[in-house]
Amino acid sequence: MEEGCCDMRGFLSFQILWLLSKGDMCGEDLAKEIEKRRGEKPKAGTIYPALKELKVKEFIKGKPEGKMVVYSLTPRGRRAVAVAKARFIHSFGDIISS
Repeated sequence: MEEGCCDMRGFLSFQILWLLSKGDMCGEDLAKEIEKRRGEKPKAGTIYPALKELKVKEFIKGKPEGKMVVYSLTPRGRRAVAVAKARFIHSFGDIISS
């Protein structure tokens, strides 16, 4: 990707919700998967505040498993993913077909 062409940080919450719609993950696994998709790994100071905000909004919940927390979607989070996906497709769907 051309350096500085666009900033994908605004999609972090959407990416987290989307990834959790595919299965439960801990913060580190989410960061690694986002790195595969974006080309750079989000820092802990970026991903964990986003996870905290999603928990406060009751879109996700966290379950301690040993030293890590495994996150999953709540029913409200599943509805949020459906709405966000529809908005994303409405906004950007034509990019895929062009």
